[in-house]
Amino acid sequence: MNKNDLVSAVADSTGMSKSDAAKAVDGVVDSVTAALKKGEEVRLVGFGTFSVSHRKATTGRNPRTGEAIQIAATNVPKFKSGKALKAAVN
Repeated sequence: MNKNDLVSAVADSTGMSKSDAAKAVDGVVDSVTAALKKGEEVRLVGFGTFSVSHRKATTGRNPRTGEAIQIAATNVPKFKSGKALKAAVN
């Protein structure tokens, strides 16, 4: 399912127009993104939790030359599924 499929599914299940459903989907995505940028956690009960994890700087190797390279520290988004989502999938 891509974003257009999700917008269509939201429009069908809520009775909204596709343009309103697209605004709603974009609003949810933008809100989750903004919260994660601030370092906050987003909990959607039954669905899951979005959070930010810090990945430390490490030393890696260039596979072509074998030369050591420095991999910078970074923040990465993380998702942990909720109990209801796990149950629905299984």
